[in-house]
Amino acid sequence: MNASARKMNDNAAGMQTATGRDVRNLASLGETASTSRVLNLSQIYLSSAKDKDYLMKPFFKDSQMNKAILVKHTLRSNERMLFSRHRRTATKVILPFDPNDLKLGGRSVFVNQIGFDSFARSYFNTDDFNQNYDVQVLKLLDVLPSLDPFLVREHLSRSGYKPAPCYLKISPVDVQQMIGFANAEIERLVITAFGEALQYRSVKLAGKILSNELDKELWPLRATLRMTDEEFSDGIFSWRGFLYFKWRHIELQEEMRKVLDGLANYQPYNTSEDSLKEYLKEARPRLARSIVEAIKRVGRTLAVYDQAYAALVEQKNPGPFRHFLMDGPSLFYELGENIGILGHIGSFWKYRMVQSGPHMRMSAPEYVDVLMDFEDSLLNITQHDSVAF
Repeated sequence: MNASARKMNDNAAGMQTATGRDVRNLASLGETASTSRVLNLSQIYLSSAKDKDYLMKPFFKDSQMNKAILVKHTLRSNERMLFSRHRRTATKVILPFDPNDLKLGGRSVFVNQIGFDSFARSYFNTDDFNQNYDVQVLKLLDVLPSLDPFLVREHLSRSGYKPAPCYLKISPVDVQQMIGFANAEIERLVITAFGEALQYRSVKLAGKILSNELDKELWPLRATLRMTDEEFSDGIFSWRGFLYFKWRHIELQEEMRKVLDGLANYQPYNTSEDSLKEYLKEARPRLARSIVEAIKRVGRTLAVYDQAYAALVEQKNPGPFRHFLMDGPSLFYELGENIGILGHIGSFWKYRMVQSGPHMRMSAPEYVDVLMDFEDSLLNITQHDSVAF
């Protein structure tokens, strides 16, 4: 399909042109976006387009879609009418006019909004969505609570979609924030693999592990873990995932503390209706207990990693950690789902309850709607506890 025909089809299918604030936001995504919220394929195109795997195992088959920016977006009140069922977040697909200059803006559409099928039919020139690779990937991404690369990889893999590793990276802003945590976590292992004389390498290696720079400086670690090159590459991806989830677990505890404080103290207006007062009286402590239990559940899952890691650095036994790195990604879906839902609660609370200020205080019916959404989200969190491998 040529560019002019595609543009006409996009317009007919209801794609929106990003202007004003959206253009400014688009231009800053690559620098400020968190891993869980944004999958910036435009940035990956600029950094990895010459990689063999980028071409052989694309994230999307369509070349323009493979330069898109995907965002887990909190819907504004005027955007909720775009959907036939109630939802508070959606997956936004932004197609930049020029991936080399995001300031020029782009076009956007929400996955599964009213008219999405029309967009997909015209954009991909197909009536059989079940056989269209890109449509299926978009629909799979839409059911996820976040876009963190470890959850995305595991979820897509379960349905037979396996994009190249270059598409699944921690964002630069999160890498910078994680360095201190990762350095402390890796330092003990550096001593095990390299000896105390090379302890200073931990900061450098933390950056390489987080950014997937598997160069010769990591070879002693591969030897310690007795892995082949392919096993080591997969194992480092797995380790990176658990470092990311451990870091997010620590961050989430502070975010959830603010939510719990807010649940105890937030006062909506117009609370005269007895049924609303009764719901709030029962729901607030119930929701607080659910949040605390969800945080603990993530901690119990991560404890499996901690046990395997301790065997390596304290007992000098690489077997359990090697085994864990190979099988650990089976926990990514559970961890990613739990952390994604808690992250949604934390970010929405900050956006709507804190940053909006007292002049935007919610009415009791609005507040009840938010708490019910939180409760429904937490019900979707996996209920079973993880077991050791």
